[in-house]
Amino acid sequence: MTSRPETVVRRAPGKLFIAGEYAVVEPGNPALLVAVDRHVTATVSPVEAGVVISSDLAARPVRMRWQDGGFGGLGGLGGDSAADEQRARAGLPHVVSAVEVVGRLLAERGRPAPALEVSISSRLHDNGTKFGLGSSGAVTVATVAAVASFCGLRLSPDSLFRLAMLATAGIDAKASGGDLAASTWGGWIAYQAPDRAAVLDLARRRGVEEALRAPWPGFGVRRLPPPHGLSLEVGWTGTPASTASLVSGLNRRTWRGTASHQRFTETTTDCVRASVSALERGDREELLRQIRRARRELARLDDEVGLGIFTPELTALCDAAEALGGAAKPSGAGGGDCGIALLDAEAAQDISHLRQRWATAGVRPLLIRPAMEGNEE
Repeated sequence: MTSRPETVVRRAPGKLFIAGEYAVVEPGNPALLVAVDRHVTATVSPVEAGVVISSDLAARPVRMRWQDGGFGGLGGLGGDSAADEQRARAGLPHVVSAVEVVGRLLAERGRPAPALEVSISSRLHDNGTKFGLGSSGAVTVATVAAVASFCGLRLSPDSLFRLAMLATAGIDAKASGGDLAASTWGGWIAYQAPDRAAVLDLARRRGVEEALRAPWPGFGVRRLPPPHGLSLEVGWTGTPASTASLVSGLNRRTWRGTASHQRFTETTTDCVRASVSALERGDREELLRQIRRARRELARLDDEVGLGIFTPELTALCDAAEALGGAAKPSGAGGGDCGIALLDAEAAQDISHLRQRWATAGVRPLLIRPAMEGNEE
């Protein structure tokens, strides 16, 4: 008789976009991100049968059963029900998809998927309202890491990211995966998104195992040094925003392929590359200049397309930082969520003034710092 696996706990940090939003959804275009010290924790424990998933953001657990590397039926703990299946897929899609992708890999290797319980807890929300710190990415990475470890799979960071990307792209093929990369590697990173359609097709045709080994067109990631002499300040507008909705809204406006689209992509790409170079040289003045430039380019896009990237709170957040000699911009798709600012780390009075001005403008300062480690026990 084999003994049951022990309980496994893994956690993954959230993320903030520093530059490269919107352009990064196209394969090969770069973005600059940083992992942050708020985490999602996934705990995997043995159970008698099936798969049980619970979350501190869900009303009650759901039970599923393995079938051919995926899930063949879902239902509440008191019995099967179509309503419970719909609730699981709608309410915990990234957890379900993360467990399934590990199950597919096990099936390809001829290994049975064990009975297990996945419990999720998150510090990327405020009483159920998300901050915009990449909770979907963090929960996917943490879940894949915990379930894989529970099942006896040893994953490199690259394999962990790839499994998380397959799980995410199966839900939303437009998702860039930048949040997954930050949650996997931690720290400051330069990231380029793979061609998700090609990756999904590869996994369908040749299997998850092959998708872990084959080259992914467009994909790239590397760690960067933190900014020299600058403090990262984060402000939350109090209004959650949907990145998927904003990106979809941009696509519906037939913007892609226009001269404006080309200009935005070229300028944003140049901003990111110059920012990466400034980080590597320790040139903080150039980094500040590029962040201000990235803000202006997002504002130009917003003016031309009318997405609503800049809310009054995000505009006030940026203006307050620039008035104190810093640089600031929305982090991510905008429309709410968070903004970031970089200020002289030794100017304690300026940082204090910035937080006061934010509070007056209805922006909540978040005491968040970069997380230099990614997925961890």
